[in-house]
Amino acid sequence: MDLFQSMRAFVATVQSGSMSNAATLLNITPAMVGQRIAALESRLKTKLLNRTTRRQNLTDFGEIYFEQCLDILDRVSIAEMEAEAQSTEARGTLRITAPVTFGTSMLIPTLKRYKEKAPNVSIDILLSDNNLDLIEERLDIAFRIGYIPDSRIIQRKLMPYRMVVCASPDYLEKKGIPMKPEDLMQHDILRFSAASAAPLTFYGNNGKDIIEPKAAITINNGQGLLNAALAGLGIIIQPEILVSRYLRSGELCNLLKDWKLGERQVSMLFYRDQKMTPRVRSFIDFSLNTFNGITTPNRTEI
Repeated sequence: MDLFQSMRAFVATVQSGSMSNAATLLNITPAMVGQRIAALESRLKTKLLNRTTRRQNLTDFGEIYFEQCLDILDRVSIAEMEAEAQSTEARGTLRITAPVTFGTSMLIPTLKRYKEKAPNVSIDILLSDNNLDLIEERLDIAFRIGYIPDSRIIQRKLMPYRMVVCASPDYLEKKGIPMKPEDLMQHDILRFSAASAAPLTFYGNNGKDIIEPKAAITINNGQGLLNAALAGLGIIIQPEILVSRYLRSGELCNLLKDWKLGERQVSMLFYRDQKMTPRVRSFIDFSLNTFNGITTPNRTEI
């Protein structure tokens, strides 16, 4: 049994939803996909998928093993591509996309250091909160918040992406300090336009609290929301990387610190089958070294 081929068949089946779809992605027959998964289960001496005539679901162990397979296969792919692209100086144009807040607050401030390492690389950055397709947009690297289910893409987890509830001292002096999530219902909440109607789920020591506060003001840009909060217009729930500088300076106050909103990860994505050119490899290495393990970001230097 080729262990890596069996892992690829398993991962493709989970990501695509069926063995037939996985067979199409891998350019083999559905029977071969089934044989590879069966061989994997035999090797592990446990089931990975619960199969019925209409559907299949991951077992408890299958969920754990799926995440491990993703990490292993991505590392193998990176190693194989790097072996093909040894030597030669990094040069040419690197096309990158990133969410607006992460791009402006974290990515762009690091580029001076990258350019010092790769002076002959030109960088073209597209800041967008839309998930641009790497292939259609001819992008080399994308930064995303959370996991993107796409078997064509290698994804590497980077730093955590935490949300913070905060407001200016001026606003809190006038309106009072919320002590628990439901207190937000009595406050002026400033929200991102696209998510203004979405409920907020807070996690505390005694469980979770779901609230649906009405937005006093909606804005379609994180920097706009930040400026509104600094002006004393209300409470924002924004990424830590956007507001950390102002929390340290005291211009904003961190609220509900005993409660957490769901934490996601910043991930770096690149096309699985693209040639690992020196410029792409150099930026991937730089990003892994720069954005791994960051817990308290600084807006001007990392």
